[in-house]
Amino acid sequence: MQISEAIRGGRFCVTCELTPPKGTSIQGFLNAADMVRNYADAILVTDNQRAVMRAAPLILCQVLKSRNIEPVMEICIRDHNRLALQSQLLGAAIAGVENVLVVAGHDVLVGDHIDAKPVNDMSCSSLVQAAVMLNQGKDLAGHNLEGSPRFSIGIEAIAEKGLKPDQVADLREKVAQGAQYIITQPVYEPETMAAFVESVSDLNVPILVSHIMLRSASMARFMNSNFPGVNVPDYLIRELEGLSREEVPAASVQLSIDLLRRMKPLCQGMHLMPGGWERYVPRIVDGVA
Repeated sequence: MQISEAIRGGRFCVTCELTPPKGTSIQGFLNAADMVRNYADAILVTDNQRAVMRAAPLILCQVLKSRNIEPVMEICIRDHNRLALQSQLLGAAIAGVENVLVVAGHDVLVGDHIDAKPVNDMSCSSLVQAAVMLNQGKDLAGHNLEGSPRFSIGIEAIAEKGLKPDQVADLREKVAQGAQYIITQPVYEPETMAAFVESVSDLNVPILVSHIMLRSASMARFMNSNFPGVNVPDYLIRELEGLSREEVPAASVQLSIDLLRRMKPLCQGMHLMPGGWERYVPRIVDGVA
């Protein structure tokens, strides 16, 4: 199932993000996938998110396919050159992956291998172009392929009020190259989401709003300080302050439902980032429906 086709067919698309293990044991990953599989149209597998080394997303996507779960493979320009990026995409297609999300990745200095050398051989826009060329049966050098993929290609975006002209131009270039849907960074203010949607309305591509469930007031403050483009407003933080550990999950889930209900009319889907709270995904999806 291609995400872009499902959305254009009228479905409000739900994707859920899972992180590969830091090691070879995948049971925890599979347990998380089983918790959300009946509530998400697809599961996105991250690619060394926040510059922390983990298992490659391609193999986890293949495992999901073997369990009849639709994967989205995140592919990051930071860690690979154009040969490796194209090779990964072809490998994903062989494994049956139809959906990819192109991302830039965090600076290696925020991760767990600060001596790593970022590659950045390609921009996100040029990787979108490369994926489109592979769809058309050619590699970046213009050589013919023996069989071609059929990718639905997504990109990420920071949803802000008053997007700068260069930010809009960057998104426009990626869409012109062939990006078919946008997944935002987490948004906690419906007014911000509305302004972002208005700023990019002429791009005519589906938008999925991302959401991280807030596990504490201190987590929300950390996100405000360390996640570019993310702003959890003070009133939401205050609603979590002073709650016991036992009281937080129910309050957080209700905050998520209320926010996503308000943003649902503005977008074509939602991207949930549970971060260990996969058990609450069913309640949120049912609450937003």
